[in-house]
Amino acid sequence: MTTMPVSSRAERTAAPKAAWARNLLYLWERRRTLQRVGIVALLLSTIIAFTLPKHYQSSTNLMPPDQQGNGAAMLAALAGRTGGAEGSGLGMLASGLLGAKSNGELYMDLLQSGTVTGNLASRFHLQRVYKKKYMKDTLKKLKSMTEIKDNKKSGVITIVVTDTDRQRAQDLARGYVEELNKLLARVSTSSARRERQFIEMRQASVLKDLNDAEEQLSRFSSSTSTIDIREQTRATVDASAKLQSEMIVGESELGSLKQIYGDDNVRVKAARERIGVLQRELGKMGGSAADANDPIDLSKGELYPPLRRLPELAVHYANIYRRVKVQEAVYELLSAEYETARIQEAKEIPTVSTIDAAGWPEKKSSPRRLIFMLAGTLIALFLTSFTMLLLRNWRELDERDDLKKLARAFASPKSTPMADEANL
Repeated sequence: MTTMPVSSRAERTAAPKAAWARNLLYLWERRRTLQRVGIVALLLSTIIAFTLPKHYQSSTNLMPPDQQGNGAAMLAALAGRTGGAEGSGLGMLASGLLGAKSNGELYMDLLQSGTVTGNLASRFHLQRVYKKKYMKDTLKKLKSMTEIKDNKKSGVITIVVTDTDRQRAQDLARGYVEELNKLLARVSTSSARRERQFIEMRQASVLKDLNDAEEQLSRFSSSTSTIDIREQTRATVDASAKLQSEMIVGESELGSLKQIYGDDNVRVKAARERIGVLQRELGKMGGSAADANDPIDLSKGELYPPLRRLPELAVHYANIYRRVKVQEAVYELLSAEYETARIQEAKEIPTVSTIDAAGWPEKKSSPRRLIFMLAGTLIALFLTSFTMLLLRNWRELDERDDLKKLARAFASPKSTPMADEANL
């Protein structure tokens, strides 16, 4: 076994140290050049740093609702379908049924879905703000400006939106929550929702029938002068009885006057005339059999229907009035059930709870100008130093070195076959 000489090992150990010191000495000798490069790089970095637009961040924390049976499975399928690249809606539905997605992941997928982001882009005119020609590029830009993450232990979802405008950053953070709640309300298919929709349709139908019945009752009352058949019948009978009693008294008085004064006396004629008036009024109030089917002429002063026609009018009036009352009762019942169904639907629709609302971004999040300036300067110095050392090593290479020969071969004009034969 041969041993390496002590001098050889010392030379190999000292070689890297000598190269490091030599490179450092070379750069130190050219420190003025590096200093000028550093000053120029610092100035350029400063100009670029103060030219870059300011970005602001607004964040909000959400507590997603608990998953509930079929509704959660449908939301999982919707998240898979709108997500796009994760797989088919049927596969995502199976994943939701088997519990493959946690509650936080499900609502994160919904927040990043095309429905939510598309509504936000249209609502805040982001295609014009981001200066994008296509909506697809706008949605990509929005997703890059938004960070959505969840805490695996607590389940809290955090949404952080970055924008060049403070107000728009806050509005976008709030908009994510609003659009998510709208999406949850739209896709919810609970039994209370179906019941509310059915009651709403029935309520509209019953209201139409009620309006028709009330209009029919109004036309019938206007054409027949019937307001309240029972009260009108009682009033007519009382008035007839009063007229008959007055007529009986008048006839008795007329008989007495005839016996005393004779037929040509003024008082006898006046009594006879008063009895005639009472008879006409009584006949008008009672009506005749011939006028039983004739319409009532209000222009003749007939404010109330004749007594002879009241039984017939009472039947028609009762039918129409009964229809109005039935429709009113049904409508009141449906109104009460409709309000109950709405309350139950509101309870069953999943709604995210906002823990921390999107706040006003007081400070800018980027760019960090000092770090940008220092990083730009250091990168420029590093690249300049590396280039200077590379050029020095290139110049020190032997002309017969294979690397220089290869470089000359690429730099020189291409040789032709005839030139190669001549050289041979």
